[in-house]
Amino acid sequence: MTTAETSALESIPADQQGSFSSFLKTLASFTGDLSALTCPSFLLAPISLLEYSSFWADQPALLTDIPKSDNAEERFYAAVKWFISSLNGSFSSRVPKGEWEKKPFNPILGEQFKCSWDNGTHIVCEQVSHHPPVSAFFIENKEAGVIVNGHDGQKTRFSGTQMLVDQVGYCVVKLTGRDETYLFTLPSLSVNGIWYAAPYVELTGTSYVQSSSGFHAAIEYSTKGWISGEFHHFKASVTHESLTGPTVIEGQWTAKSTITKHKGSAEPFLDLTNMEKPTPKVAEIDAQGKLESRRVWQKVAEALKVGDYMTASTEKSAIENEQRALRKERAEKNETWKQEYFVSKSGEEIYGDLREKILSKSDNRFVDTMGAESGWLYKEHSHLKSPSS
Repeated sequence: MTTAETSALESIPADQQGSFSSFLKTLASFTGDLSALTCPSFLLAPISLLEYSSFWADQPALLTDIPKSDNAEERFYAAVKWFISSLNGSFSSRVPKGEWEKKPFNPILGEQFKCSWDNGTHIVCEQVSHHPPVSAFFIENKEAGVIVNGHDGQKTRFSGTQMLVDQVGYCVVKLTGRDETYLFTLPSLSVNGIWYAAPYVELTGTSYVQSSSGFHAAIEYSTKGWISGEFHHFKASVTHESLTGPTVIEGQWTAKSTITKHKGSAEPFLDLTNMEKPTPKVAEIDAQGKLESRRVWQKVAEALKVGDYMTASTEKSAIENEQRALRKERAEKNETWKQEYFVSKSGEEIYGDLREKILSKSDNRFVDTMGAESGWLYKEHSHLKSPSS
């Protein structure tokens, strides 16, 4: 056990130690979906999981940079650069320095989150399903001609001392002025340090990027071993029929990386350590709709921030009990929930043949967690054509 892990255990509030002990005992023998487990309040983050979707635009300037080049190869590298920055935003930079990973709130059905950035980028997120939990998101910058549409969910399980999370979903980026589309698949996660109340996230497995222009990338994630390696490591291999040799992008998805084009010399690719994180603009809670995340979870979040874990648990239970009652009422009336911002579409309508291209190039290593049969499109843009063969 490290000094930091010992310190984390010692910092558990006295009134939470019993809950933490019971939580660990449950984990040791649990065989179902871990999202159904009740987490001790001191391990909760004062934020909804739905809001995590906004981290796809953690660096909005990198998103709007994608269409700028007239060269398809350079646009592909720009897309990978943005994707790496979104991984950092989703799994690293959002955690305050000196703190450990904490569990966000499970979004309620129909929950919404909206925000925007000074460069004209905006995002709309909606919890489109509760069983299984699925969050849909739409990002747009009209001036730059960039649209991002996707959904994600999680399948969790416990193995040894790790919580393993398979992210279910995908992300599609459309460059409206270039008539170009990119399909991104999602990496898996491992959450370590739970037994010491000091959780942290690592990415595992392989994710893929496929462009309608023919460029393809396989991104492998690894971490520090007993003897060698480094934390948060990735290696992306980029291929295209026009390239004389593969391009390799390698480094840390939380820090610095390099690019080696066509067997040439390594050059700097992305340095996240020197990039400031723009603060998104979110409406004041009093001006938000009743289903918007920060209004839904306001009392729970406020209690967590001041360490009032009893009030946090009480308020959280009240929200969950109300949702159970609403589900029961809809079932009795045979009513189906209708999403406000997103509509279900077939996979082919969303990403055309890009998934099939990933399958053909992945040498049977592709773990298909995309949901090939269907996905979610933002209603206002559901008429847009998918990339064709």
